[in-house]
Amino acid sequence: MHRITIDREACDGVFACLVRDDRFTESSDGLAAIEVDDDHAIAATFDDDCQADAEQAAAACPLDAISVETVDTHEPPQVLGEAQR
Repeated sequence: MHRITIDREACDGVFACLVRDDRFTESSDGLAAIEVDDDHAIAATFDDDCQADAEQAAAACPLDAISVETVDTHEPPQVLGEAQR
């Protein structure tokens, strides 16, 4: 299980993340967001096998606006905060 978080204060809309992990998207304000169930979030927890994709997206971000961390498998998946659409 892993959590992806976008620091929207640091994000500048370079979008290097979009080509490395298809969960990243551009929100209406021109910054990166995470697409979860047709919604845009700034943080989300996933229980899938795509952590490497998220880590590549984080590494590609020139502003270090994306963090990826492994979380406890007993923690329920969650979506935190909405980004502007």
